[in-house]
Amino acid sequence: DPSLLTDRVTIHHVKAETVVASQGDQDGSLHFVLWGCLHVYQQMIDKEEDVCLFVAQPGEMVGQLAVLTGEPLIFTIKANRDCIFLRISKSDLYEMMKVQPSIILSAAHTEVTRISPLVRQLDFAISWMAVEAGCTLYRQGAVTDGIYIVLSGRLRSVIQKEKENKKELVGEFGRGNLVAAVEFFMGEPHASSVHAVRDTEVARIPEGVLHYIKKLYPEAVTHLLPLLGQRILGNMGQVHKLVGGRRPFKELGVGGPSMLSGPEMMNPASNLSTVAVLPVNQDVPIEAFSLELSHALHFIGPSLLLNSDIIREQLGIAALDRIHEYRLSGWLAQQEDIHRIVLYQTDYTMTPWTQRCIRQADCILIVGLGDQEPILGELEERLENTAVRALKQLILLHKEDGPSPSRTVEWLNMRTWCSGHLHIKCPRRVFSCRTPTKLREVYDEVFERLADKHSDFSRLARVLTGNTIALVLGGGGARGCSHVGLIQAIEEAGIPLDMVGGTSIGSLVGALYAEERNATQTERRTREFTKAMNSVVKQVLDLTYPITSLFSGTSFNSVIYNILKDRQIEDLWLPYFCVSTDISASTMRVHEHGSLWRYVRASMTLSGYLPPLCDPKDGNLLVDGGYINNLPADVAKNMGAKIVIAVDVGSQREAELCNYGDSLSGWWLLWNQLNPWAKKLKVPDMAEIQSRLAYVSCVQQLEMVKHSAYCEYIRPPIDRFKTMDFGKFDEIYGLGYQHGKFVFKSWLAGDTVQKMLTDQEPFIPCSSKKEVCVCFTAGFTDLGAIVPQFNLGKGYLTA
Repeated sequence: DPSLLTDRVTIHHVKAETVVASQGDQDGSLHFVLWGCLHVYQQMIDKEEDVCLFVAQPGEMVGQLAVLTGEPLIFTIKANRDCIFLRISKSDLYEMMKVQPSIILSAAHTEVTRISPLVRQLDFAISWMAVEAGCTLYRQGAVTDGIYIVLSGRLRSVIQKEKENKKELVGEFGRGNLVAAVEFFMGEPHASSVHAVRDTEVARIPEGVLHYIKKLYPEAVTHLLPLLGQRILGNMGQVHKLVGGRRPFKELGVGGPSMLSGPEMMNPASNLSTVAVLPVNQDVPIEAFSLELSHALHFIGPSLLLNSDIIREQLGIAALDRIHEYRLSGWLAQQEDIHRIVLYQTDYTMTPWTQRCIRQADCILIVGLGDQEPILGELEERLENTAVRALKQLILLHKEDGPSPSRTVEWLNMRTWCSGHLHIKCPRRVFSCRTPTKLREVYDEVFERLADKHSDFSRLARVLTGNTIALVLGGGGARGCSHVGLIQAIEEAGIPLDMVGGTSIGSLVGALYAEERNATQTERRTREFTKAMNSVVKQVLDLTYPITSLFSGTSFNSVIYNILKDRQIEDLWLPYFCVSTDISASTMRVHEHGSLWRYVRASMTLSGYLPPLCDPKDGNLLVDGGYINNLPADVAKNMGAKIVIAVDVGSQREAELCNYGDSLSGWWLLWNQLNPWAKKLKVPDMAEIQSRLAYVSCVQQLEMVKHSAYCEYIRPPIDRFKTMDFGKFDEIYGLGYQHGKFVFKSWLAGDTVQKMLTDQEPFIPCSSKKEVCVCFTAGFTDLGAIVPQFNLGKGYLTA
């Protein structure tokens, strides 16, 4: 019908060397060549210059695939000489399809003729699978007969431990991740069970297809090897170098199930595509919170905020009706493709839009007010009853000039389904009462400015995008006073910190900074601790009969309690952890919850000096974490950190110690120290021996951390100081500060800091590389509604 072309076709005259459309363009169009020709180029993995795929001659069309599927354009269209062509936009073509559906067949046929026989074969062989939320993709122990690629949605990998009769989360897979690839190529059964967190689409590549491709094109396998190397080794690649690259994976501890999904999968919050924001009650300023978070996310990559009003503005007043389900699903899928992360702001009640937000979410942020009573909201109760498997995080908002967080444990105890929590200090504009129109005007001005990378909203944005920066402080007694100087240098260098952890003295300094978020206050309170530790009177009064230890621990407990008070780890501003050694279970304990002073005391319990601390939770005996992990950067990595700044102040191995024979008199050593004419002997005291014992047990782990890709290792020049030199606080602090200034100056001059603040999964937006949101009137899923209009005769495939 020629009338269909009226006002829908435009004619274009272009000069030679004109780029008509670029690879990656989201808003594709159909181009029909009238005179001249159009060259089609594509970027190849192993070639610097684009390769010409084909030339469209007069009477031929280009761009059908992008128009029909709604996907971005996969090649660049260029006029190498003067050319005349007709152009029909995607939206106009879909309007024409609604009137005359057979247009789809003609356009599709012309596209299929350009597809190689191999691609057509693969199209038949590769399975498209829709996995509903909660359903299992495959189970642990089943035969691996192919690999999967996540097209949209989210999968969770879980290991069933038979001996302990419990399940352990391995990690989660988001859009674009390979699943079961390592098991397939190693010929092993599935190492874990994988199920869908939300409605998920995957492409399954069967075993036969992979072998067929490998046989025809062996070079294709070389492109898979880097991906598999990351999955299998990750940061263990450095271990592979240390041992000469000859030991088998199982000897390196790589062959276990937890490694088969890749170390990057250990962080459940990585590779999130969609985040739902759900208020606890109507007092929560959910729109202002969502706008603040969206602003912070823009600093990392293209983000999009959606709520029910925006959906109706974009897609029409009836967009949320069930009759438009397919259209809405397709449009939302396109937004996920062209944005790094999509925020779904729910309504205050369980409306159809709220239900849609929950169904779409990889992660659900439950937002409450920190100064309110920790009661359950109506939406939360409904959420728990729906058995949603998405990751859930509790977000507590605090006023800028309000008190420090408290009663966080009560909030969490009521929400056992929350996997974690964050405290957010909000600017005043978040809590101001404004009309929706006025609020938009305020945030239009906010979006014109760059987000403050030190704000809590920027920290939340980094957490959601897997870009967390952690500071880990090692143990080393008085040498740990240099930690405070380094923190001061970090602040002056403008490096944001999102997580703090430590061992022994590092656990104390880390706890103070996680509570204060201020280097000056951290220095003041650490100085108080060193003064107390330097008191000979307190030490003498705390001496006891040395069956378990030299000291009873009463004095040391008092010192730690007076500094940290009766705070809970959950009430700290920054996420915090410390490490201790459980001698009852012979294992490492990571403390993220509970009494702050007790677990810091446990992490600082030097064996022989202080009695082990009895864990108030299970009664197990806890001692210094340095005996098992003196620099727990790997713990921070497994908790979601992208980059770990690790500060080591442990004892260095000293080879030139005095050979005093088979026995040693303490009186002789004392006389040697008091005699000004005697030659000074290098003999370690009890504290040094304990410190060295701790260092011996974790030296291999320290070497792995130092050479890992995620770790920025720092060691201040504090080797001449002893473990108990707390009286030299100023000198040790100054060395740490000066060394930090020197290190961070070089970081700022190079690209180290920039890499820390750059998204670990760089997102390439549309061809113009601008953050745009294009509203399409139709999408790929609309074909499901258009195709049934065909009156197919005999001989046509209807599947």
